[in-house]
Amino acid sequence: MTRTPQRTLSANSGRGDALMTGLKQPLLGIAATAIIIAISLGLISLFSFDVFSGWLSIGLMCLIPAQIAVAVLWHTKHPAWAANHRQPLKGILLILVTALVGAVVVPVYHRTVGGGLGPSPMFIQCVIVSVVVMFWLAIMWGGWPFNAISKSPVAAGLATIAFSYGINLVLFRLFFNYEFMKGAPVYVASLDPHGLFTAWNVLVFYVTSLSMMFLTLHFDLWPLTKWPAVMKQPVLGLVWTLVVLTLGAILYLIGTRSLQMDVVRFLVRIPIPFIFGTIVVLNMLQNSVFAKLSQPAKGFANALSAMVIGSVLAFLYSRLTGVVTGSLNSGPPAYESEIWLASALLSVTFPFLIFHAEFLGFWPLKSD
Repeated sequence: MTRTPQRTLSANSGRGDALMTGLKQPLLGIAATAIIIAISLGLISLFSFDVFSGWLSIGLMCLIPAQIAVAVLWHTKHPAWAANHRQPLKGILLILVTALVGAVVVPVYHRTVGGGLGPSPMFIQCVIVSVVVMFWLAIMWGGWPFNAISKSPVAAGLATIAFSYGINLVLFRLFFNYEFMKGAPVYVASLDPHGLFTAWNVLVFYVTSLSMMFLTLHFDLWPLTKWPAVMKQPVLGLVWTLVVLTLGAILYLIGTRSLQMDVVRFLVRIPIPFIFGTIVVLNMLQNSVFAKLSQPAKGFANALSAMVIGSVLAFLYSRLTGVVTGSLNSGPPAYESEIWLASALLSVTFPFLIFHAEFLGFWPLKSD
C-alpha cells in the first residue's frame, strides 16, 4: 500500500491550529519563512564563496534525501525513538537522524565520485542530482517497492534512500560528461564519467523536470486522479514519470532552444525559483491560500503564486549576494553568482524551511 502521492513534503497541509504566537496561516508561514531566510543568509555570510558553494552545500545536500524520507515516507512519525517526543526535542532528534545519514553519505560519495579530492564539479553535481532522484522515488513512486516489501516503515525508508543513491550513481555515469572542462584547473579526467551528454545540460534537465513534478503537486495530480487505476503503484510512478519528463523536456527546450537562454541562467531564473516558491506555498503556507478552490483552478492559482513568490525571493537573494558573500562573477565559465543563488536557495534555505515547518512543526511559533 503506497502513501498518498498528492502530499509534498508537508504532513500538515491546510491546518490552522492554535498557535503560541496567535498567528494562523498564511501569516504563520510568512513569518516562519522570513525568519528562516534571515537565518540562512546569516549562516552563508560566515563562509567564503568557495567554502559555501563547496563543503557547506555538499554537507547540507547530503541531508536532504534523508530529510525527504522523514517528511514524505515517514510523515515525521518514525523512527519512534525520535518522533515520540514533544517539540522541540522531536524536531531536534529527527534532524539528528538526517545528519547521521548525511555523515555516512558524504565520505562514501567523496571517495566514489570525488576521488577523495576536494569539492570538484563532478562531486558537487552528482550530489545535487541525488536529491532529484530521491524526490522521484519518494514522491512519484511513494517509496515503492520497498514499502510493499517491508512491514517496517523505517527499513523501507532506509532502503529507498540507499537505492536512490545507488541508481543516482548509475545515471550519473551514464549521462554526465565533463569534457567541455578540459584544460580548466577544476577538471580531473579520472573523475569524468564521460557520459552521453554535457553535464550542465543534464543537470538543468534534471532540475527542470523536478520543477514539473512540483507543478503537478499544485494540481493534486489532477487530472490523473480521474482514473483510479492510474493512482496505484507502480502504474502511478510510471505515468507520473512520463508526464513529468515530457513537461520537463518541453520547458527545457523552450528555454534553452527557442529562447536561446544560457542553460545555467535558465536554471536559476525558471525551475529553481519555481521549486523554491512551491516549498513556500505548499509547505510554509501549508497550501492554505487557495484551499477553498477546486481543481484545476486551485492548481493554476497555486502555481502562479509559487512562480511569483519564488521569482521575487530569487531576485531578493541575488540583490543581497554582494552584501552576504561579496562580489561574484556572472556567466561562464565559472557561473559564480548563479551557483551562489542556486546553493543559497536550494542547498541551505530549502532544507532549513523543511526542518522548521515539518520537523519542528513551526516551533516556537506554534505549540505542539
